[in-house]
Amino acid sequence: MSDPVEIGNVKIGNVLHPVADIDAAVRFYTDTFGLATKFVDGDRYAALDAGSTTLALTGPAEDVTGGVPAASFKVPDVTSALTALVQGGGSVVREPEQGPHEVRAVARDPWGNTVVIYGLR
Repeated sequence: MSDPVEIGNVKIGNVLHPVADIDAAVRFYTDTFGLATKFVDGDRYAALDAGSTTLALTGPAEDVTGGVPAASFKVPDVTSALTALVQGGGSVVREPEQGPHEVRAVARDPWGNTVVIYGLR
């Protein structure tokens, strides 16, 4: 067994939720659950305040998970976090790429659950 990789301070930064229509989804979640809108980036992305977690609505252009909801882990170093994930039995689905606001990658845990790993540029 290899030595564990130190990845630093990790938190769930948001729960990514792919939707077909950002405007309709924002209306639904604000009207139904009273979530406040943090910001909307056109038809690509909207961040809603769900208490200590952000509900991240992603439109088709920003859907990196293929329509699957996923916890998004904010990490100091995406590459180190992916190394630790693979060492723990997970797999990389999409290698790190520069998104509009962060570096992000898509992975799966050992049980097949999709997760997004992201960090600052």
